[in-house]
Amino acid sequence: MSDDVGRVEVDALVVGAGAAGMTAALVAALEGLDALLCEKSSQVGGTTASSMGTIWVPGTRQSREAGFADEIADARRYLDAVIGPALDNRREIYLATGPEVVDYLERRSEVKFTAYARHPDYLANRPGATTGGRPLSPLPFDGRRLGADFDLVRPPIGEFMALGGMMIGRDDIEPLSRPFSSPATFRALLSLLWRQAADRLRYRRGTRLVMGNALIARLLASLRRNGVPIWANAKLQELTVANGRVTGAVIAVDGKLRRVNVRRGVVLATGGFGGSVERLNDHVRPPLAHAVAFAGAAGDGARVAQTVGAALETDHAAPAFWTPVSETPWLDGGCGVFPHLSLDRAKPGLIAVNAAGRRFVDEAFSYHEFVNGMHRSHATVPTIPAWLVCDRDFIGKYGLGRIPPGWRNWRAFIASGYLIEAQSIDALAQKIKVDAAGLHDSVGRHNRFAETGEDQDFGKGSTEFDRHNGDPRQRPNPCLGRIATPPYYAMAVYPSTLGSSIGLKADADGRVLTAAGEPIPGLFVCGADMASIMRGHYPGPGITIGPAMVFAYRAAMALRATATAPASGAE
Repeated sequence: MSDDVGRVEVDALVVGAGAAGMTAALVAALEGLDALLCEKSSQVGGTTASSMGTIWVPGTRQSREAGFADEIADARRYLDAVIGPALDNRREIYLATGPEVVDYLERRSEVKFTAYARHPDYLANRPGATTGGRPLSPLPFDGRRLGADFDLVRPPIGEFMALGGMMIGRDDIEPLSRPFSSPATFRALLSLLWRQAADRLRYRRGTRLVMGNALIARLLASLRRNGVPIWANAKLQELTVANGRVTGAVIAVDGKLRRVNVRRGVVLATGGFGGSVERLNDHVRPPLAHAVAFAGAAGDGARVAQTVGAALETDHAAPAFWTPVSETPWLDGGCGVFPHLSLDRAKPGLIAVNAAGRRFVDEAFSYHEFVNGMHRSHATVPTIPAWLVCDRDFIGKYGLGRIPPGWRNWRAFIASGYLIEAQSIDALAQKIKVDAAGLHDSVGRHNRFAETGEDQDFGKGSTEFDRHNGDPRQRPNPCLGRIATPPYYAMAVYPSTLGSSIGLKADADGRVLTAAGEPIPGLFVCGADMASIMRGHYPGPGITIGPAMVFAYRAAMALRATATAPASGAE
């Protein structure tokens, strides 16, 4: 490297501007450190910006104020039942620190959360599971408050927006799909449309921010208020080391190399490798074709950390966190995907089948467990893609994938091949190339279950989580309904990921560890760059962002406690 590289010196360098990196930089600044935040893309937010923005943090004050009596001991029992015994102390420290982090951010920043009225844990039949209180949602945020920085917030994927960039939250679905069901829903619709129309006169998209976009906007507003500089288009090239200590990094900013020397440490928060199909397929079988996570999450943090002796933790139940997706080829780029998280699979009148035309899973399972079911089935019967099968009435009521509920013109979706239509079950089987006898039997058997309200094969609708995402108007089981009104429809779904689970070995303060378990001085990690404490399991909503923010907080606090060191760096 030439000697004319521009040099900067700070207490802490944070690499990656998703929820983890932004939290680490913010807490460092709040604790009096001189922090610099770098993001290799042109916008902040990473995968968090397109997420629900939920954090899973048991035992919070916000939960108690909402009327939930959640206890840390119950959460511990639940995680033990889902994941198994903890192999280090990070899980216990996460549970102990989580409520403190939520209160700290609410007290000292714009980052504020509220408990969902009801949101069950995903494995609701395990000991210690709850029907609500642990997941917290970020409060909505008015993007206009950011001024010119509004354009710095990465928008959600196009599949999650409507009407030229209007964000759609879960509470918006009813007024958008059934605007005349009550005066209240009609007023809500008018409010949404009026706000969106006003926004489009001045902005490229709607400024009413919810879910992950709201969380990122709140973090950005807080960083600006505390004077934290943000370098965009700033890609990590290498770490610098002197006398066994990480003393900084080389960053390519708009293509020009800058050396950043640090007095206390570097925090890696580049998002793991969940956005890179190529990197994922080093660990995933059968290979994936799609990734929902932000494409910039390509393993930069692990790559550079390993060059200075960091170790990877790979012995997880799954290398990534799964979701089924359908392909949306008509959107920009021709290769979009729609994550089938909770809005269609749990509703009454839908089944998922493999190439034998047979069901293989409780369709209302969490997205992670649904894909686990796909993988188990695929080991013996082709199940990639799997097919979601329903009838005309189902799509009219609930929508399917990218097709919103209440939408009546499906011609474009059929023409693109996104939705397959047939006038009979046998004809549908022929079109999607599954066994006709198997599909006919599966539909008939499912219809009999719908009459009795008991799914004798997979128990769809038997847990609190299933019923939460079903239709409470459907009796006797909110997740079971007949498939009987032609035309019939099918949609292909494929395994994809919301992010990586395996990652860098670290301690509870985010210190990156070697294979021998020794910390690398001056090097910290948080977010998906850190090996997940969930170890490839998905206990509930927000189990990625919750730990990301909690361990970001702990890393920043550890930086504050780190003795300053000469930051001259070394080649």
